[in-house]
Amino acid sequence: MPAGTGCRKGARPPPRPLPPRLSIQEVVVDCADPAALATFWAGLLRTRWVLRHDGWAVVDADPLLLAFQQVPEPKGSPKNRLHLDILVTDADAETARAVALGATVTGTRELGPDGDGFVVLQDPEGNELCLVVDNGGGWTAGTRTALDERGAAG
Repeated sequence: MPAGTGCRKGARPPPRPLPPRLSIQEVVVDCADPAALATFWAGLLRTRWVLRHDGWAVVDADPLLLAFQQVPEPKGSPKNRLHLDILVTDADAETARAVALGATVTGTRELGPDGDGFVVLQDPEGNELCLVVDNGGGWTAGTRTALDERGAAG
């Protein structure tokens, strides 16, 4: 073996470093009234929002942005292709607060005896969202474990 090569016959070369991780800058929701939805979502998330111009409002949903873009066409299907899961500690209290802000409960509610689970709501324009309770950390820990395992198998 030539000096300085660092590889033996049959040895695998060292793994290449992964490229920098990409992150979501913002999630964009098509809607009829960006300011109204930004007001709702900012109230729900207890954060600030800004109307960038008449057709575009943005909520500070740190670590990403939640944007609402005005579109001319009405929502064509009762089922979203995208929804947000909002982590809460008390489903009943947060559901009541969301309803007071203008949400509608869809009737789908799956909460275990420990209170963990989810409640499905719709925002004022009918976009679905879930209030998720994971006080025991089982869902989050399971997801992290699955991600770690997938990454290791990668």
